[in-house]
Amino acid sequence: MYVMVAPCILDPSLRAEGITRDEDLRAYAACLKRCSAFGLEVVPLPCAETLYLGRNRVPGTFTERLNTPEFELLIDRLEIEVRQIILQRGEPLCIIGADSSPACGVNTTWYSPEEKVNHRGVFLSRFREIPAIDAFDFARYRVYLASPLFTEAERRYNELIRDLLATHCFEVYLPQEVGQDSACRDKDAIDQIFQSHCEALKTTDWMVAIIDGADADSGTAWEIGYAYAKGIPVVSLRTDFRKAGHNEHVNLMLERSSVVVTRKEDLPHTLISPLHH
Repeated sequence: MYVMVAPCILDPSLRAEGITRDEDLRAYAACLKRCSAFGLEVVPLPCAETLYLGRNRVPGTFTERLNTPEFELLIDRLEIEVRQIILQRGEPLCIIGADSSPACGVNTTWYSPEEKVNHRGVFLSRFREIPAIDAFDFARYRVYLASPLFTEAERRYNELIRDLLATHCFEVYLPQEVGQDSACRDKDAIDQIFQSHCEALKTTDWMVAIIDGADADSGTAWEIGYAYAKGIPVVSLRTDFRKAGHNEHVNLMLERSSVVVTRKEDLPHTLISPLHH
């Protein structure tokens, strides 16, 4: 499998002067780390803006700098080159783009100085049949799986969810794999488990929480609250058809802290999987 990427993800110096932030560099590095972790070959797209305007250019929008017959001819040629690569390799898993870019934006693009519009940049628009993900979304691939883990059935279901997410190139932290899982743990073991979970929560990009049952597991509820307070997006899975009220699947504080899905098959899309986006 391979992904095509906006060339600035591999070489940020290709971007216009002054627009690259530290968070951009961290996101680009995380994109490449994810590809390496899951064996995804990285194939760069040509940088249409650099080929047309050169390096060390000032920032500009499509109407200011690129709305010319010459640039259209250039991306006509570049499209042919990219489609030849696709013909030889097969269709990529996805294209990783850079939002706001007039050429390689995915969800947004600067069309004019007054208008940032919600569609692909002019170059990525040539490949609408190929799924595209913004670099910041692709960079978020570390998942903390919060769930009850006290019975064999619970642990096996957690492993099933972990394996499902792993097939979509997510790295999953599974609390049941950390420390002793018996009721005979001593204080040191308990402290170690707590610290391990807290450290994992500090570095996760997503939380997936399993909230089946008459009421959610207390540890899972704590983890959801922690994630919500830290700004970590939470996706809750509730396959239980029982409801807490007319308008609630479960406790309203948990439900309002997360996006609730009712089928495990909905998790990859909600987490912006490169396979299902």
